[in-house]
Amino acid sequence: MDHILTGQFLVAMPGMSDERFSGTVVYLCAHSEDGAMGLVINREMAELDFTDLLGQFDLDTRDDSISVSPDLLAKKVLVGGPVDTNRGFVLHTNDYFTMDGSLKVNDEICLTATLDVLRAMARGTGPTESLLALGYCGWSEGQLEDEIRANGWLTIPHSAHILFEVPHGEKYDAALASIGANRAGLSSFSGNA
Repeated sequence: MDHILTGQFLVAMPGMSDERFSGTVVYLCAHSEDGAMGLVINREMAELDFTDLLGQFDLDTRDDSISVSPDLLAKKVLVGGPVDTNRGFVLHTNDYFTMDGSLKVNDEICLTATLDVLRAMARGTGPTESLLALGYCGWSEGQLEDEIRANGWLTIPHSAHILFEVPHGEKYDAALASIGANRAGLSSFSGNA
């Protein structure tokens, strides 16, 4: 399964035993035999948006050459996961990439965890589409595979449309609909044939 799940959605099944992941959709940024890392993409932080990040990281936008769009200023920050909750991540389209700070997830999507991407976004030179998150989800060697076998997660091919265009609160249902499923059809029990 080395790298096979990188770039996939993980949808929490009804029987998810960990409350922190109940009802979540995770975008898996990396997966290998050593473990996995992803970001929750459908859970907004209360009262935190791009404007707050600009102030928090002292990214001055008073420069006359900087004109931040109202849509970007209102962009909500997501609860990326329970690990390292003070660390920020930007999941974005591949039209922004830095050799020192970006990770290519697949041909469409990159992950950047440096302030450079926020500065670029404020200047209008950042990625076309992006999600902002604090914290991440992490799994040790074999842990994610065990959770999938125990019916904790459903894996679904990613969709840039769901990732960047569907409102955060609708991503769970949209991810299920992308494979012809819905909440009512999910079972909290697993079995082997």
